[in-house]
Amino acid sequence: MKKASPGAPARAGRGAETSPRERVLNAAFAVFRQRGFAGARTLDIATRARVSKRDVYALFGSKHDMLVACIEERAKRLRLPLDPAAPLPETRDGVAATLRAVGAGILRGVCSPEVLAVYRLAIAEANHAPEIARALDAAGRQANHRAIGDWLERVQARGLLGAGDPAAMVERFTALLWGDMLVRLLLRVRAAPAGDEIDRRAQAAADAMVQRE
Repeated sequence: MKKASPGAPARAGRGAETSPRERVLNAAFAVFRQRGFAGARTLDIATRARVSKRDVYALFGSKHDMLVACIEERAKRLRLPLDPAAPLPETRDGVAATLRAVGAGILRGVCSPEVLAVYRLAIAEANHAPEIARALDAAGRQANHRAIGDWLERVQARGLLGAGDPAAMVERFTALLWGDMLVRLLLRVRAAPAGDEIDRRAQAAADAMVQRE
């Protein structure tokens, strides 16, 4: 068999594509989902991540710190791609189109099984570790609300939306978008919405925001 030359780059193996920290976080999240926080063992996390327990504790001081990091990392994935430097819409139809895209992105992101699992973990630990729920809320919902609110304020300045508190407008938009669906999803009493339902909800919420007839 032909040997690689000393200067040739090594071929990526199973462990080469991710860092030890990322492997530990992915392993921890999988174990937390399967066994809950109380039932998760550091040895199981280390074995799944292909590192030692000592490595795990060098990266994260405790199992609790791992859970907080898992929540924060996945909450960041919920952030919307609303680029402050992107050109603003020039018409109310353009505003509605952007809001439809934003609304559909929120629904698709939060309704994914992994994200719903993050919410359930945060809820399960909220009584004795409320900072976990706070981390999820700050990195996910609050970050998105600020981004949408800032965007709405800029749109208002161009005269494409009526007067009103942008923060209150965001609350109204998300309420129209969700209704009681998120609660029912977390309780597992309904299935995640299909693409056509997501599009309908996003369009209805966006149209209400621009006060279309």
